[in-house]
Amino acid sequence: MAGVGGGGNDVQWCFSQVKGAIDDDVAEADIISTVEFSHSGELLATGDKGGRVVIFQQAPENKSQPQCRSEYNVYSTFQSHEPEFDYLKSLEIEEKINKIRWLPQKNAAQFLLSTNDKTIKLWKISERDKRPEGYNLKEEDGRYRDPSTVTTLRVPVFRPMDLMVEASPRRVFANAHTYHINSISVNSDYETYLSTDDLRINLWHLEITDRSFNIVDIKPANMEELTEVITAAEFHPNQCNTFVYSSSKGTIRLCDMRASALCDKHSKLFEEPEDPSNRSFFSEIISSISDVKFSHSGRYLMTRDYLSVKIWDLNMENRPVETYQVHEYLRSKLCSLYENDCIFDKFECCWNGNDNVVMTGSYNNFFRMFDRAQRRDVTLEASRESSRPRSVLKPRKVCAGGKRKKDEISVDSLDFNKKILHTAWHPQDNIIAVATTNNLYIFQDKPN
Repeated sequence: MAGVGGGGNDVQWCFSQVKGAIDDDVAEADIISTVEFSHSGELLATGDKGGRVVIFQQAPENKSQPQCRSEYNVYSTFQSHEPEFDYLKSLEIEEKINKIRWLPQKNAAQFLLSTNDKTIKLWKISERDKRPEGYNLKEEDGRYRDPSTVTTLRVPVFRPMDLMVEASPRRVFANAHTYHINSISVNSDYETYLSTDDLRINLWHLEITDRSFNIVDIKPANMEELTEVITAAEFHPNQCNTFVYSSSKGTIRLCDMRASALCDKHSKLFEEPEDPSNRSFFSEIISSISDVKFSHSGRYLMTRDYLSVKIWDLNMENRPVETYQVHEYLRSKLCSLYENDCIFDKFECCWNGNDNVVMTGSYNNFFRMFDRAQRRDVTLEASRESSRPRSVLKPRKVCAGGKRKKDEISVDSLDFNKKILHTAWHPQDNIIAVATTNNLYIFQDKPN
């Protein structure tokens, strides 16, 4: 995989598809809340605030039209979660899907985990293209026959039928979180997974729904002494005993489950000393980590805070090895971003297939890519204006002050209601999925 775009042998990103309604009037239930590729990249799942999961399937490659390789079409849509009411606490539980995680495919069916604030569900996605016919004790319409009228026996046969994709809930993992779930992560043993809320991390077995093990608990005896909350957690991609969790104070703790049953004592603490010259009223808010992701190799960690993306080497705890400014031009706007609550937006980040490039979202429907090898970056935009098939995305530039050049956009004209919080990168190919408010954009590299 090449670089991010803009010269030489770099990737040129071009528009492939956009999913979702064009209306300016967006229904709250249609707002996309999570995006996730399956392990092979053949399936792409989105969850929304209405509790629905929509799965898209990649069309088989057309030898005569290689540029059509990344066409994703709707494969299955189902209601994963419904709104609930906690009568003990008089609290409404939203149906919004917070996270989706795929399990590796083991047979013809696919499995995924989806969660809202309180309940995690394991879904089986399976295909049916045959149906049994020729029952002895049933009519074709399903009514039962009187056994005394049956004079001959038939052997039932399977007949072809139109393909039907079924989503069925196989496990429901409930009643284990007092606070809102913000992360789920499947272990590399593919038998266990963790779920994280503001103060606790629980370890589950995929086959057991009635109990989980609490492996991290940062809740103080007196809640007035609470100084930080857990914001995200993830298992190591190939060490089943290792996981990390990030906090609202900008720290990342790496824990080893072999050390003790309760991992309150971390093995490593990744924290960058604060620059006193940048200290302000907003310092603690903008240092809160909104996402943490291991690289596919397991050597690096990527974290996203409000203004930057940081890459940490697992062998060096005192500072990140790379820091990329996502939208440094917003530092002067933090006061107004605090007033309109945008400063609390939780941006996610993702790696490309070989860990060379990282991607994250920004405002004005911009998203950023950083090439780690070439130390280059690019800002691209997801918009319907540039949504002609295979049209190449033009890099965008934001003018922070001074004289604005012709192609630049002023920081004062950025639309903070248009934001890209959720992005995903195909595990092998240069295909990316970017969620704007209620639209899913799919981009791919320009075929030669």
